[in-house]
Amino acid sequence: MTEDNRRLDEHLKYLKLPFIREHYQRLAAQAAEKQLAHIDYLEKLADGEAAFRRDRSIQRRIQQARFPVIKTLDQFNWSWPKKVNRLQVKNLFRLQFVADKANVIFLGGVGLGKTHLAAALGYQACLEGHAVLFATAIDVINTLTAAQAAGRMKAELKKYTRPAVLILDELGFLPIDKAGADLLFQVISLRYEQGALVITSNRAFKDWPEIFNNDSTLTSAILDRLLHHAETVIVEGKSYRMKDSIEP
Repeated sequence: MTEDNRRLDEHLKYLKLPFIREHYQRLAAQAAEKQLAHIDYLEKLADGEAAFRRDRSIQRRIQQARFPVIKTLDQFNWSWPKKVNRLQVKNLFRLQFVADKANVIFLGGVGLGKTHLAAALGYQACLEGHAVLFATAIDVINTLTAAQAAGRMKAELKKYTRPAVLILDELGFLPIDKAGADLLFQVISLRYEQGALVITSNRAFKDWPEIFNNDSTLTSAILDRLLHHAETVIVEGKSYRMKDSIEP
């Protein structure tokens, strides 16, 4: 490496331009071979650096989302649920609900792909530049309960109110006591018309009081906020995870 190249390398390192630093010599050789104008050579370097930064940002958002596993819509098995509105689901992947700060609620029995669809929606949102957080309803309650006891409630609440999309998985799978219901209500209230919520639940809306400690008043307040700007996707059928036992 010449002294000039070494100095340029130091500058690119200081300016945090890793793509240009790694590829400028190779692209310079290609530009010379093809007799590209200086501006075209510069454009190739800038395009590469911008693409590198976009990819790095996407990977960072995916990591911060804490998906249990990466899922995409293409991976979804449409043939298994007895009933699911495919056009409705595909339309959700336009992500207009994120811009509208609205909600999506997947309702259906266990093992029908509700979590898959919710995670895939979150993944698509990450790809399109939105901050996402995935958590089960019980994990949110447990985290906030511990934060409340430690006097860190305000800071912990921000974790659930800041992302553009919050995915609350498995609402209703485990019973929630009065304190837990109140904490979940705080999250839902703070996100109302401020950010998108994606929820999966195995309970029909009429059974939601059973989720929230049979508190009909609190349940009504939660549903009022959730359903004001919401799209509900019903998924019906038998559990995919039980298919080997079901099929003869």
